[in-house]
Amino acid sequence: MKKLFSNYNFEFDKNEKKLITSFCKQALKQMGNDNQYFGEAKAFNSILEKLNSGTESIKLTKDEKIRLTNNIKQNVDYLKKQMEKSWFLKKWLMRSLYNQYTDIYEKHFKG
Repeated sequence: MKKLFSNYNFEFDKNEKKLITSFCKQALKQMGNDNQYFGEAKAFNSILEKLNSGTESIKLTKDEKIRLTNNIKQNVDYLKKQMEKSWFLKKWLMRSLYNQYTDIYEKHFKG
């Protein structure tokens, strides 16, 4: 049975906040001022403001949570694909980032 109401309050630790902040900044940099990505840019700007506000609990809107979840999931899949076809050194360097994103996805966003 599907839940009727979802909780969009998240409590990220210091490392998770730092990783999500850098992820949002990188996504915004890649999108630039392109009108095609207006919704994503608005959501990521809002997420960045909330992360930088310094509050313990962060309340995301449904749209922000969905966009962040989808982008993190795509990033996890991309990193996994890159690790599978890379050599040992690159795989070793990417493994830490892959594990961090996977932990965040599993802990907070997998539903």
